Amino acid sequence: MAAATPPDKLSVIVYSGAYDRVHYALVLAAAAAAIGRPVTLFFTMGACKALKRAGADGKPAWRKLPLSEGPGANKGTGGKRDDGYAKAGVATFEELLASCVQFGVTFMVCEMGLRAMGLEGKPLRDDVPIQEGGVVSFLNDASKDGAVIFI
Repeated sequence: MAAATPPDKLSVIVYSGAYDRVHYALVLAAAAAAIGRPVTLFFTMGACKALKRAGADGKPAWRKLPLSEGPGANKGTGGKRDDGYAKAGVATFEELLASCVQFGVTFMVCEMGLRAMGLEGKPLRDDVPIQEGGVVSFLNDASKDGAVIFI
């Protein structure tokens, strides 16, 4: 039996606005990029909030994202979970984000998602190269021999 050929690109639709799911999308993207695989992260709907610029308190917006499951789910404890990850030696949200930027991961944010979440025209992070686009832009960016994952 012949070995399966790995996908030539990873395209991830980051739909969920839950901290743990966005964090894991960053884990996948950083790992794929680290082994030389091109990656596009397409943030839409609730996940768009993860790319908002820090608030007046200077804290990243993603720290207020809820958890999807487990203790503290739906209580806006993403920041607390991230603090726990840091203590446990697990890559934090900011470390993963910086790694993705360093490895050249493409960050796209959905125009429709921004509009639907009331974020249209609101400032996004300026330390992450973010392209605005739509579903057609994302699909044109994906590879016919790649993998598309929905989170």
